[in-house]
Amino acid sequence: MLTKGEKKLTNEKCNAKTKRCKMLSAKDVAKFFIKKGSDEDDDVTNLKLQKLLYYAQGFHLAFFGRPLFEEDIEAWTHGPVVPEIYHQYKAYGKEAIGDIDEDIMEKLTDEQIDFLYEIWSVFGQYSAWKLRNMTHDEKPWKDHEKDASVISKKELKDYFSTRVEED
Repeated sequence: MLTKGEKKLTNEKCNAKTKRCKMLSAKDVAKFFIKKGSDEDDDVTNLKLQKLLYYAQGFHLAFFGRPLFEEDIEAWTHGPVVPEIYHQYKAYGKEAIGDIDEDIMEKLTDEQIDFLYEIWSVFGQYSAWKLRNMTHDEKPWKDHEKDASVISKKELKDYFSTRVEED
């Protein structure tokens, strides 16, 4: 479980001049986790990355009532997957995804970084297969695995809201 603290976090990077904000992409969130894994000598495979994206999206929906990224998550054989990200990194197979050249931190707000660090600290410690097995015990995947369909953001929000403790 994650604890919902008092600090108000946002899911958007805002333009200081226009005050307009842009939602992150799943690619941005993926790059954060790949960079974090590389910085800590912790292998982030495509399988592990998919599960971290799932947990980040689910808990973000539970905490803030809105998505962290727009891309859909589907229930595949080995758990929840963001197809666009899977295909981007599938050439790595079971191997760790190498470090990225881009400084992803420049795209993120302090609040987004804090949130993603929290997800990493809770779930990044687990192996890809442990995370896979964890997702196989969770309702969002179980409800969609037979037809490999999209897990709606509403379903993610409803499920992960049951896993959040209030301060």
